[in-house]
Amino acid sequence: MVDALRIILLVALAAAALTTAGLTLAWWMEPRRRLHRALDKALGGSPEVEAVSPAEGRACALDFDTGQAAVLWDRGANGLVYDFDEIDGAEMIVDGHVLARVRRGEARRALDVMAPDAGQVVLRLMFADPRHPEFELDLWNAATGASTGSPSEALRLGRRWLSHVEALMK
Repeated sequence: MVDALRIILLVALAAAALTTAGLTLAWWMEPRRRLHRALDKALGGSPEVEAVSPAEGRACALDFDTGQAAVLWDRGANGLVYDFDEIDGAEMIVDGHVLARVRRGEARRALDVMAPDAGQVVLRLMFADPRHPEFELDLWNAATGASTGSPSEALRLGRRWLSHVEALMK
């Protein structure tokens, strides 16, 4: 009787330990956390500004201390790090139309239209790199689930990114 109780307790303890390990691993490998860790590793520290699209497996970030921007794709497995002087500009694309743009040597095209019912909001970063001249990140995509929370939040995040990029280029 005592041995049976001991075996039942050991099995229950092992099941609890395995469940805890599985939950911890799922938490650790959650796409948003994984991309955030990859950004930290790419920039050598925590970035001040970041945008993450877990559904796409893409992310980008700016680190003002090191003067670098990082872009990641393939769930953070691949990416590039650019110095701020290599950034040529940024665009906000809403439902296939460029609504705002900041570009080196051009006047800023401000975001005049808010689209609370947008189906897709994309941030496009442009670089002085012939192999990888641009990087697109879905801030909101109703079709694929890549989202920041809502189209309005995605537009606000994109507008902040445009402001940061404009300040970097001055």
